[in-house]
Amino acid sequence: MQTVKVRVLSRLPLNIMKVTVENKKGLNKDLKVFVDKKTIESYMNEKYKEVQKQVVLKGFRPGKAPKEILKRQFGKSIYGEVLDKVLKETTTKAIQDNKIKPAGQPKIDLKSYGEGKDLEYVISVTEFPKVEIKSIENIKIDEYTVKIDSNETDKRIKEIAKNQKNFVPKKDGESSALEDLVAFDYNATIDGKSFTGGEGKNTQIVLGKDLFIKGFDKELTGVKKNENKIFEVTLPQNYPQKEYANKKAKFECKILEVKKSVETKIDDNFAKNLGAKDLNDLRTLISKQINDEYKNSLDMYSKQQVLKQIEKFKVDEIPENLIDQEVNILTQGMKDDEIKKNKKDFEKKAKERIKVGLILNAFGEENNIQVHENEIQAEIQKQLKMMPGQEKIVMDYYQKNPSATDSLRGTIYEDKIIQSIKSKAKVNKKEISKEEAEKILKSAHEHSHGHKHNDSQEQAKKKETSPTKKSTQAKKAKPSSKKIAKAKKVSKK
Repeated sequence: MQTVKVRVLSRLPLNIMKVTVENKKGLNKDLKVFVDKKTIESYMNEKYKEVQKQVVLKGFRPGKAPKEILKRQFGKSIYGEVLDKVLKETTTKAIQDNKIKPAGQPKIDLKSYGEGKDLEYVISVTEFPKVEIKSIENIKIDEYTVKIDSNETDKRIKEIAKNQKNFVPKKDGESSALEDLVAFDYNATIDGKSFTGGEGKNTQIVLGKDLFIKGFDKELTGVKKNENKIFEVTLPQNYPQKEYANKKAKFECKILEVKKSVETKIDDNFAKNLGAKDLNDLRTLISKQINDEYKNSLDMYSKQQVLKQIEKFKVDEIPENLIDQEVNILTQGMKDDEIKKNKKDFEKKAKERIKVGLILNAFGEENNIQVHENEIQAEIQKQLKMMPGQEKIVMDYYQKNPSATDSLRGTIYEDKIIQSIKSKAKVNKKEISKEEAEKILKSAHEHSHGHKHNDSQEQAKKKETSPTKKSTQAKKAKPSSKKIAKAKKVSKK
């Protein structure tokens, strides 16, 4: 039998159907759809004409194969395509005409269908509840600016300097000690034979960290410049060449240099090595860095203030199917008995999350808030700058995982909604000290009700598996130079 690729039908004239809406319990509705058999037959005939032009059957001239023969060979596939097309378009039209916003995927129940028959089916759909958005201007938010004094800035710079160790040669004849740097050449053998990785030139290790081979630092403690040292150590279990793992190796080391650490001088040269113009410029950069850390954390606190207050807005009813979906998200990886035991708590948490999501989504729609492609790309570029050397990994991640891009879109969408709400709310701006900021953040953390709102508010019908980290944690800000050490973390919610 010859196969024929049937061309997709053109869009149907959607005056062909009759729809009856039946309200069921709560937000559930049944839409009964009727399409008469003459309409179906007309589309079937249209398809047969197209197939007739395409197919070549033995014994018949091109385009002259009888309809009955075509029907025997291709009737089922042609009807299947016509039915699928009619169902898709009439379902969409029925839902749109009745101004229904489905909360989840509608279900279709075919009642009557087949060639020569009327098409009758029922669309079972749960619609989104009505959300009451009002009194945004009555929302109160505390917005903080943290004043960073010079002592705090100098303290941070000293911490950076402490981690930027400088080493100077020890006096001739002076032995190595813990925290000294030892430079050496080595040759190693196993059972008298050389092995891969058993030779090194000008290898440098800081004694006391045991980062080379376990036991190596101990053997090199007490050595002097130009000294030769022979000893045995056991190669680690994770040695790159598995055949040598856990075997004893004999090392012959020639000590090239022994250096001690000295305190780093904090001056203009130190600042320039970190990418600043001079020491004053470094102080400015570090001060801004510290301020940004607290600002990001306090912005998250401000966001939680908004979310807590919008929870008071009225939502008529939470759809059961959304609750079930959210519970599945909350309980991922949990054992069945644990889920069963805490079912009510999970359902309560699910309702809270969904309610806030619905409110945010409703506000976003009401204010025509959208996320544009350039905003997504800008956020990806920001992430690339924060992960130098891993740009390809990050790009591959987003290219190969569409859900990651959807999650990012959701995060941006939520942030834009929150910012829009904050712009309409009553904002109380305060300048506070670092100590006051830490107290506020600590209190917020201790009294947190644990909301982790889904980032994909823009796609409330399509729930994400989990909120993204960016939605629940403040991002770390960095000074302009990537050389400047990461600042110490502050309390976060």
